Amino acid sequence: MTDSITIRRPDDWHLHLRDGAMLDAVAPHSARQFARAIIMPNLTPPVTTIAAASAYRERILAAVGGADFTPLMTCYLTDGTDPAEIARGHAEGVFTACKLYPAHATTNSAHGVTDIRALTGVLETLQRIGMPLLIHGEVTDKSIDIFDREAVFVERILTPLTRDYPGLKIVLEHITTAEAAAFVTEADHPIAATITPQHLLINRNALFDGGLRPHAYCLPVLKRETHRLAVRKAAVSGSPRFFLGTDSAPHVVGAKESGCGCAGIFNAPFALEAYLGVFDAEGAIDRFEGFASENGARFYGLPLNEGTVTLVRESVMVPERVGEGDTSVVPFLAGTDAGWRFAG
Repeated sequence: MTDSITIRRPDDWHLHLRDGAMLDAVAPHSARQFARAIIMPNLTPPVTTIAAASAYRERILAAVGGADFTPLMTCYLTDGTDPAEIARGHAEGVFTACKLYPAHATTNSAHGVTDIRALTGVLETLQRIGMPLLIHGEVTDKSIDIFDREAVFVERILTPLTRDYPGLKIVLEHITTAEAAAFVTEADHPIAATITPQHLLINRNALFDGGLRPHAYCLPVLKRETHRLAVRKAAVSGSPRFFLGTDSAPHVVGAKESGCGCAGIFNAPFALEAYLGVFDAEGAIDRFEGFASENGARFYGLPLNEGTVTLVRESVMVPERVGEGDTSVVPFLAGTDAGWRFAG
C-alpha cells in the first residue's frame, strides 16, 4: 500500500474564484495546491473584454498574497463577441481560452450564447489561432429532462460542431455522462474533457439522502450511478484526453440553503485529496500524476510545472464550514475523513 505520493505540481483546468470578499477567502485554497488554474469568467458583469480580464487577473493575484499561482484568464462568449478582441487578447497573453455558456445553463450565464450559429466568426478565429473553446455542454431547452441535457448536447451540438470545425481545440468541461466520456474517448478531433471530484465520488442519490441536500447540487447535475462509473473509468484510464478540473464553485451557506438554492460545490480545500482517493480505490495511483499534472498542460500547449507536491495517507477530517460570516461556505465532503493529507 502506498503511504505517500509525490507528483509534479498540478493545475486546475476549471475554477470559479468569484470576486470581492469571496475571492479573497477562497483563492488561497486553490493557490496552495495548484500552480495554475483556468479561471471561469461568469462574474456579474461577465468578463468579456481584455480590460476586464486583465483587471480580474490583478485582483486574483492580490487575493493569493504572493503565492506561486498563475491565473489563466478566459473570455465569456456572447452572441455579439468580437473575434478581433479575442485574437488580440490571445496575442497579448491575456486570454488563454474562450468559454461557451449556453444562455441560462448555469450560474451567471444569462448573457451566454443563445444560438451557436451566432459564433461563426469566433469559432473560425479560434480554430485559426489554436485557442481552445471551453464548453458547458448542456442544452437549455426546458422540454429536455435535466438529467439528459448533457447527452442531448453531445448529440445535437457537439457532434456537428466537431464536424464543421475539425481543427478547433475543444474542452468539454465537467463531464457527467457515459455519452460524453465515450465521445471524448472516441472522437477523431482535438477534444478533451475536465472531470470534477464530485462527479467521481457521488451520484444523484446524494441530492436526496434523507432529505434535500443543497450542498450536493451543482450543474451539470449529478447523474445515475452508471454514468458516475463511466466517468470514473475515463478519469483513471490514463487517456491524455481527461484531466483535472475541479469546477470548485463557492456560494455562501445562505445562498445554498434557501428556497432556490444556488448550483455549485466548493471542493477547493481538499480537491487533490478527493481525486487521489478515487485513483487509490481504483488501483490507479500510477496514473494520477498524468491526470492531475500533465494531460491538461499538454493539451493547452503549456510547459509542465517544475515543482512537486506530496500527499500522505492520513486521517484528516474535512471541516463542516470554511470561512466566516459573508464568506462562510460548506466544503465538499464536509464532516468526513479525506483519507489523505496535503503535505505541500
